[in-house]
Amino acid sequence: MKYLEKLLQGVQVEWKPLGDVCELKRGRVMSKTYLAENAGQYSVYSSQTANNGEIGKIKTYDFDGETVTWTTDGANAGTVFHRKGKFSITNVCGLIKINDLEKLDYKYLFYWLSIEAKKHVYSGMGNPKLMSNQMAKVPIPIPPLSVQKEIVRILDTFTELTTELTTELTARKKQYSFYREKLLTFKDNEVEWKTLGEVIIKTYSGSTPKSGNPKYYNNGTIPWLRTQEVKFTDIVTTDIKITEFAVDNTATKWIPINCVIIAISGATAGRSAINKIPLTTNQHCLCLEINSKKALYRYVFHWVSFNYENLKGLGRGARGDLNSSIIKNYKIPIPPLKEQERIVSILDKFDTLTTSISEGLPKEIELRKKQYEYYREMLLTFPKPE
Repeated sequence: MKYLEKLLQGVQVEWKPLGDVCELKRGRVMSKTYLAENAGQYSVYSSQTANNGEIGKIKTYDFDGETVTWTTDGANAGTVFHRKGKFSITNVCGLIKINDLEKLDYKYLFYWLSIEAKKHVYSGMGNPKLMSNQMAKVPIPIPPLSVQKEIVRILDTFTELTTELTTELTARKKQYSFYREKLLTFKDNEVEWKTLGEVIIKTYSGSTPKSGNPKYYNNGTIPWLRTQEVKFTDIVTTDIKITEFAVDNTATKWIPINCVIIAISGATAGRSAINKIPLTTNQHCLCLEINSKKALYRYVFHWVSFNYENLKGLGRGARGDLNSSIIKNYKIPIPPLKEQERIVSILDKFDTLTTSISEGLPKEIELRKKQYEYYREMLLTFPKPE
């Protein structure tokens, strides 16, 4: 912290509108047909954020070198990217070229605009926009170039840490998928197959207490689970709590811990979870209490999660809903309990590493992002002109 204070102490900062120190350009219209007919090696970027905004590659390029681009239209308006090399952008993007590289650094400009640009997004014709005329008005603090480069060095370090962790997480997820498929694939006649209905003690469902009745929700303490909270993880809390009055006077019922919970409705159908606390659910959750003499509940959970796409494909009607009969008749391989324990032990380690909300890589990545944002805000806070 003393180092950072020393870096910024006594710095003279000049503030300029972006348009005074940079040239702003716009991309051009490129249809899917154009991209297909001109396929090549140079990237084309558009308004999406996935894949760094790339929507295809063409034979030619419109820009070459280092620059900053931003999205001008739509939900991602004001999103900025630091780019290098030969590329093109579509008409929903803009490009920034610095007039004097002895005064302003591209990466510093990118970091500043990643904070500031979205503050200037406005509504145009019903859609969010940040067109060139507005972008040109964005104020830019310009400390000495040496300070800019040191700020960039520090922020790049945090960005690289997050990138390394994200790459590691992607690799672990692939590794997890590989081992899960390997461990849950059995040869013909290698194990006994049963239906899920044959390895359960009981199934549970629930209901939705009427939202307009305060007796059902006010000061509620009983966890009540909705399907949007079923996300292939352990359930340790719920977003909504209901009252004992709701349990006594509606079709909601207590669900014992360590049930395999499967969402059976619409977009969430087929997703699974395990409740680590007693709770209640809405009517779109089917809860399976597993017979521990026949199968381990975590083994069943891993099997159901592994077969998510297959289960989802069995949905019926316009919404693709599942039901108790479909779930209970779904087949599951049943190796000896000792083998189930071995499989669960391996898959649980990967599951914790990749998906846990309290430990593992996702938590580390989230902490690094917060750390980066904290230092970015601190490093890019300069006194504004009166």
